Amino acid sequence: MQLYTIDTELFKLDGGAMFGVVPKTIWNKLNPSDENNLCTWAMRCLLIEDGNRLMLIDNGIGDKQDAKFFSHYYLHGDNTLEKSLKKHGFSKEDITDVILTHLHFDHCGGSVDRVDGKLVPAFKNAVYWSNERHWKWATEPNAREKASFLKENILPIQEAGQLKFIETPEGDSGDKLASTHFTDNISMRFVNGHTDMMMLPQIAYKGKTLVYAADLLPSVAHLPLPYVMAYDMFPLTTLTEKQQFLKEAIENDYILFFEHDKDIECCSLQQTERGVRQKDIFKLIEI
Repeated sequence: MQLYTIDTELFKLDGGAMFGVVPKTIWNKLNPSDENNLCTWAMRCLLIEDGNRLMLIDNGIGDKQDAKFFSHYYLHGDNTLEKSLKKHGFSKEDITDVILTHLHFDHCGGSVDRVDGKLVPAFKNAVYWSNERHWKWATEPNAREKASFLKENILPIQEAGQLKFIETPEGDSGDKLASTHFTDNISMRFVNGHTDMMMLPQIAYKGKTLVYAADLLPSVAHLPLPYVMAYDMFPLTTLTEKQQFLKEAIENDYILFFEHDKDIECCSLQQTERGVRQKDIFKLIEI
């Protein structure tokens, strides 16, 4: 098995929304904002080469939306999904599986391309993986979250017959996040604070356990328990899930892979007097 970092564009989001109840006087030291209160964030994906499968976790914001849409997010940087795949010797046609942690536009916008005016899956040879409960949540959205679920990013996958659902666990898992088997080396963890049934891929890699943190922990700056995004549907649920996950991660020496941290790809963790914090910071290639 080999893992590759796939960097896509950088974008900007409101700092207050990203840090919730944390005052700007504190969060601005962690990710300084511009004059419009906007901070820069990554849309970092993960590519897994395992046997005859090439699996991509999330795929960024894509490029099919109109200028008005993109004007809200200030895309910048030199990386794109295609350029990053090519850097490692791959193309979209090589992808066999697309794992979508959840269906917010900055995580799945690259799933679909506009070709000759038609919306078609961007990965024509891939199976796209979601789960049935989250798919229903995204295609029948509540008013608060509706703007994050764009049907043009979602429905063409199903219409093309390329959508499959990962089985989700039933019942209460107690003090540990629920999980289910995906492949011999990958399991899916499920969390419900940010959005219903978001998936966190957990990967056995080089004798270690790496967890793709998605929007449970968007960046290293979100490790402190109260640092919960205002975007989260159920903030107190996120708080509980973070506490459970970080306890487990410390006990088992997990490595976290960050999707939105503009500077940091991975870190290990340590217990401090202030709670769980980053220990070593490094790039995926250094594992």
